[in-house]
Amino acid sequence: MPVCWLVSEERSHKPIQLPHLQTVVLGRGPQTTIKDKKCSRQQVELKAECNKGYVKVKQLGGNPTSVDSVVVGADNEVKMKPGQQLHIVNKLYPYTVQFKEDITGNHSGTKRPRESAPEDKESQREAQKMKAAKETEKVSVSVSPGEATKTSESVGHWSQGLKTSMQDPKMQIYKDDKVVVIKDKYPKARYHWLVLPWQAIPSLKALRDEHCDLVKHMQQVADRMVQQCPDSSSLSFRTGYHVIPSMSHVHLHVISQDFDSPCLKNKKHWNSFTTDYFIESQDVVQMLETNGRVTVKEGSSELLKLPLRCHVCRKELPTIPALKEHLKSHFPR
Repeated sequence: MPVCWLVSEERSHKPIQLPHLQTVVLGRGPQTTIKDKKCSRQQVELKAECNKGYVKVKQLGGNPTSVDSVVVGADNEVKMKPGQQLHIVNKLYPYTVQFKEDITGNHSGTKRPRESAPEDKESQREAQKMKAAKETEKVSVSVSPGEATKTSESVGHWSQGLKTSMQDPKMQIYKDDKVVVIKDKYPKARYHWLVLPWQAIPSLKALRDEHCDLVKHMQQVADRMVQQCPDSSSLSFRTGYHVIPSMSHVHLHVISQDFDSPCLKNKKHWNSFTTDYFIESQDVVQMLETNGRVTVKEGSSELLKLPLRCHVCRKELPTIPALKEHLKSHFPR
């Protein structure tokens, strides 16, 4: 029977084994190295059903635990499978689960999975389906501010996230045989697109040197989107990745720097694009060319808690409404 491991995406500690049908309670403490007081010492209860390939997740703490951005809710229980992402509390401290075959039959002697483990079987099957379903097609569409900030109707369950949105023709701005560009459902600026590969790559940390040409192509497509933007002469853009994305499937953000959007609502939104939580696309390419992988600094999730500062003049603001009012001086309509 396979053995289940809970793996920290931040690599803050060694993988934790989840024995078959045994309850494991995790939260703030030495086992997870979490020190955040908003995380209960008994925040989440996990029970692996190794023969079925999933883990039951139950929220025990008062603050929200989530799976693929879906809040579990106090005393509620959801099933988590490989490829999905668990955030222990407040969309922080991300984890994934891996099922490894135990050929010895002795769970205590089972080796921990390598932290740089390859994609799970589910992701590989998905990649094969995508490859079979997609033909080479190029579509280039001019983009207006209204299109960039329009929120599409929800398609499928939220846990499907980007994997569903990238298949929706209403969301697609451009596509070819390697990538698709979609409008962000909840744009954080006047222009906000996502460039996604058809190949099933679950996260930034799953990128390797063999993906370098693909990542370069994603950047080239991003540059093309900016060039086609009617306001490219008056607005600046950044292209990059979140070090710990909230959604499964690697995606490149292309975002104008006005941050003029009602969907930008809190400190986490702001800091995820204006601190080192946001890695420039060129830096990702350089890491892949140099090291063959992307290195994420330990404790990166703490960057989301930094004070609100204007990304133009570095002035500190007390609240998001105050920050948005201040930004009007830099980016008038």
